[in-house]
Amino acid sequence: MLSFLMLAAACRSAVPAKPAADQAVQSVAQQPDTNPPANVSHGEAPVGSVADSAPVEARLAPAERGRLHHIRLEMRHATITIAPGQRYAAWTFDGRVPGPTLHVRQGDTVDFTLVNHANIPHSMDFHAAEIAPSKYYVNLMPGDSLHYRFVARVPGAFMYHCGTAPVAMHIANGMYGALVVDPATPRPKAREFVLVQSEFYLGGDKDSAGAGTLDWNRLLSLSPDHVVFNGRASQYATSPLEVASGELLRLYLVNAGPNRISSFHVVGGIFERVFQDGSPTGALSGVQTVNVPVGGGAIFEVRLAEPGDYPFVTHAFADATKGAVGVLRAR
Repeated sequence: MLSFLMLAAACRSAVPAKPAADQAVQSVAQQPDTNPPANVSHGEAPVGSVADSAPVEARLAPAERGRLHHIRLEMRHATITIAPGQRYAAWTFDGRVPGPTLHVRQGDTVDFTLVNHANIPHSMDFHAAEIAPSKYYVNLMPGDSLHYRFVARVPGAFMYHCGTAPVAMHIANGMYGALVVDPATPRPKAREFVLVQSEFYLGGDKDSAGAGTLDWNRLLSLSPDHVVFNGRASQYATSPLEVASGELLRLYLVNAGPNRISSFHVVGGIFERVFQDGSPTGALSGVQTVNVPVGGGAIFEVRLAEPGDYPFVTHAFADATKGAVGVLRAR
């Protein structure tokens, strides 16, 4: 019996402490990464490289004069580009994702017309409007139109989107945009940009033109393929937003979702003031990162201290890696 126990102990001591495969994996993991995906810390994407196409315009155009604004949006299905080499069969306002940025002043009246050129029902939900959804946010059948007015009473950065069920599907397919309402007392002069964060969930199927389509199960599991600013992954990394060092920048961020919080951050900058949803009271100051919930908005003011490239990201870096990254290039 004793000799049997001694033999068993000897066999156990002969077994290697770690399989060779595990040692190889450990060896690879210990090797330094000398080929990072970006050429600037926290960039998450190559900065200043050649883009597939011109970026979506991010500058906020001035609000038109007058207190009455006639706004018409047409809903149609269209193919868009959401990442280099990736086309998507989108549902849109005016054939683009996000829809046009709308800009008015506090107290202005919006005279709104909505036209459905798509082949399924759609609708409109303005987060800046205080009106009865049962009267105005109704499903619009193909070929129909709808007209109403509302007063933009509260200043801020607001989302608009299709509210037809299932709402997550209509938003994930591209039916959203930003409405900026300036306060009655103008904010200090600044260079202004609008950023709409959103997500795309791709399925294995493509449409007849070869464009990607929505994967509903991936959407429900909160597993986006791309998280983007203004409808396209990393476009403001390949084409940085040009600014001047020391000047006041004002960034209007709307988070369209439909699922992911935006933890907005500018690398190398500290926000002088942050207005959550745009309220002129209770501004945050001297902050580094602020969460913007799905369906919410915020206004960020920052100055970049010296010339250079300053990435902006959602600090949820899994989402930044999927495309929610851009660069402010200060001269």
